[in-house]
Amino acid sequence: MSWEPLVEGIMEAVRLIVTMDRTVMEITLRSLHTATLATLISSAVGLPVSVVIAMKEFWGKKALKFFFNAMVGIPTVSLGLFLFTLMSRSGPLGMFQLLFTLRGMAIGQAVLILPITITFIVSSIESKERELRDLVRTLGASELQTSLAIIREAYSGVSLAIISSFNRAFAELGIATMLGANIAGFTRVLTTAIALETNKGELGLSFALSFILLIVVLTLNYIINFIRGATS
Repeated sequence: MSWEPLVEGIMEAVRLIVTMDRTVMEITLRSLHTATLATLISSAVGLPVSVVIAMKEFWGKKALKFFFNAMVGIPTVSLGLFLFTLMSRSGPLGMFQLLFTLRGMAIGQAVLILPITITFIVSSIESKERELRDLVRTLGASELQTSLAIIREAYSGVSLAIISSFNRAFAELGIATMLGANIAGFTRVLTTAIALETNKGELGLSFALSFILLIVVLTLNYIINFIRGATS
């Protein structure tokens, strides 16, 4: 048993990162672009939906909250299969030609992280609503002013939801593989490239991409914990 392949792979990875290797940078930027677009889509849909769920009473509210909570843990390959069928040429979304494109990947990742966005934001708004609604109303605020005040106070929770959603999209593999097909120069992102290069035996490139993935994920996790600590 030799440590030489591991040591050589790590040394090559460091060289690729320090020299800002073109392939490494392109894959990293593509990953950031796709995850950012997915997070924007998820936030644009999730924020208004979360406000309605958290602040309005309606039939089926508990069931809807349970559904989104359950969907947080959905296997990515199962969701990827469902979305692949929808986006395929013979599927209902085939006319939009989303399959094997960054747009399709971003939409798929947005669907994956939407339950995270909604669940976290709903929880944050509901906790603030219990604390502030009666207080704000006693000060003479209208229903709209009360709602806006609660949403402003839930800002840290909303930030946590968005960062956590981005983190999930950035480190996701199943949907990126199934909807993007890992096409070099087009849909190859960090997670799919790591899997491919490892199978090819290119440990240097695999380690370089893995280190970047870890740095981003750990940095985001630190930010999440910092925000939680600041608001606790």
